[in-house]
Amino acid sequence: MKVTLALALSAHALAYVAPKHNTVSVLSATKEDMAALAESNPDFLGQSLGLWDPLGCLNLDFWTLGNEATIGYLRHAEIKHGRVAMAAFLGYLAQSTPVVSGPHAKLPYSGYEPGLTPPEQWDAIPLAGKIQIFGIIGMLESYGEILPQHYCNGGLPGYYPPIKGNRFELIFNLYDPFNWFDENKDKIRGRQVEINNGRLAMLGIFSIISESKVPGSVPLITGLIPEYKGDYMVLFRCRIEGKIYCSAVCTSSEAQPQPFFSSTPSITAFTFAQLI
Repeated sequence: MKVTLALALSAHALAYVAPKHNTVSVLSATKEDMAALAESNPDFLGQSLGLWDPLGCLNLDFWTLGNEATIGYLRHAEIKHGRVAMAAFLGYLAQSTPVVSGPHAKLPYSGYEPGLTPPEQWDAIPLAGKIQIFGIIGMLESYGEILPQHYCNGGLPGYYPPIKGNRFELIFNLYDPFNWFDENKDKIRGRQVEINNGRLAMLGIFSIISESKVPGSVPLITGLIPEYKGDYMVLFRCRIEGKIYCSAVCTSSEAQPQPFFSSTPSITAFTFAQLI
């Protein structure tokens, strides 16, 4: 709870203006359009800051697709990464609770140990479980690119198509699986709020990662995040003495090999988001 309140008080994260999507079927995506969208943000800091593009990305041309296609790609990427960051931040909090990290009568996966921190929980998942997670991510990514109108070609940034029923195992849509959302709401304002929250979540999860690797590097949450001795950039490693992890290529005589097969590999928000 302290971590949540501390990061929520980082008001500067809300200073960055959320670009909004147009309601027309074909997106007009020029730098002037982005400036107009930014300046129309009703938030106080959005009104005062306007368009924020310090690296000049809105002038670039990725893969010779053209400037408008590049802007469409950047808008979609920002929305998607904001969603992943929100899942990662909430997933870290959830996986820090005894409900997830505490003892279980039935182990979630082979090799599970109680008391591990969220990144250590990922390290403890057997190789087969991690491969399954990669497979699910790949499928969702591929489904998300099958669009009636691609976001690089005038489509709606952030749109994820319905997937329910495309295959027998797809019984829910990734977006709004239980049809809870009101389709008559103000979608433009909703997108502004979503992107602002996504930007705050990106700052939040990277603050947690930084503090866990370099204690004291984020004064606002110093002492609230346990230290992590592993490497976030090394997704596969072996285990030593329970909580100590080494690099992907382990030569220590103390290393214990992980079981390859997992009956019920854990797929949680933080571990899922860590891979994207």
